[in-house]
Amino acid sequence: MSVADQLKAAKVVALTVLVFLAVGGGLAWQAIRYPDAHPSGSAREAKLTIEKGMTLGEISRRLADNGLIDHPSWFRFYANERGMAQKIRAGQYTLSSTMSPKELLQRLVEGVPIEEVSVTIPEGKNMIEVAQRLDAAGVCNGDEALKLMRDAAFAHSLGVPNATLEGYLYPDTYRFRAATPPAKVLAQMVKHGQEVLAALEKQHLEGVTMLKSKYGFGDREIVLMASLVEKETAQPAERPRIAGVFLNRLKLPTFVPHKLETDPTIVYGCTVPVKRSAACKKFEGRIRKIHLTDVDNPYNTYTHEGLPPGPISNPGRAALEAVLKPDATPYLYFVSKNDGTHYFSKTRAEHEAAVNKYQRGKSGSADSGL
Repeated sequence: MSVADQLKAAKVVALTVLVFLAVGGGLAWQAIRYPDAHPSGSAREAKLTIEKGMTLGEISRRLADNGLIDHPSWFRFYANERGMAQKIRAGQYTLSSTMSPKELLQRLVEGVPIEEVSVTIPEGKNMIEVAQRLDAAGVCNGDEALKLMRDAAFAHSLGVPNATLEGYLYPDTYRFRAATPPAKVLAQMVKHGQEVLAALEKQHLEGVTMLKSKYGFGDREIVLMASLVEKETAQPAERPRIAGVFLNRLKLPTFVPHKLETDPTIVYGCTVPVKRSAACKKFEGRIRKIHLTDVDNPYNTYTHEGLPPGPISNPGRAALEAVLKPDATPYLYFVSKNDGTHYFSKTRAEHEAAVNKYQRGKSGSADSGL
């Protein structure tokens, strides 16, 4: 080979090396810049679902298919090199092509923010009202929740000694993930109520003993009685006294028959149970004589002695505590004074006089309490 040919060959080799160095340098520079680079093309937003169990290769390809990254193999290498491949979380993401691979990876590792909603269940609401509030807040489907509330097998699975969850959906403010399964929501509410009752019973052991020995009350009867107290007054000072009146009516030998005669039980029997009496089917929000004398309404405490078949509301802490620590009161009657409080009486004659004073001539039913 002549000197000229050797020089020509050397130039070709040198040029080839320079090309490779240039290409390699360019690729190296792109690789260095890759984590902070943006894909080619116009800006776009994409909703992307990462399923549990997807491989990094599948995730990279899905990102590329949605125009969120260039070079899916580079993204895969970058995630592996950072040790993040196994930390990507499943979920539904809204991502933008304006995000760099570094930002995308960080978002996928952080996961989708959990959307929580808040719902407040006031004291004294029945299970239909609770279901409506859960639905309105976006916590769960109200119809499905109510169906579970009425499911005796589900209630028993939660340790509830009742055919429904009425009385055991503890009133409080809760935070749940949006669209939480109803069973999970109800289980949490019931558990909270069970914990509150257990703590109160531990605090009021003397009351628990008295209620059990004198009235045969267990947890079920305590909750049931508290549901009556909750519906009769919102005045904290009156709750223990009203609990005392109800207990007097159940056991005093001089008071027979042992009827509680409380209006909220009639209203409950006419509005909440699936099966209702003929008189209850005519209920339009106002208690009439046909409702007061209705023997087919099992919740009617004007025609049936003792406690109703089950709770009529979901009582809060104060109502539960009032039953565990009732007033040792001589009263047997009370009537609304139309100002949020009640007038208490010892005798029927005194009660009738109070009814005449506070209720006679008033529109609607006479809320005589007892």
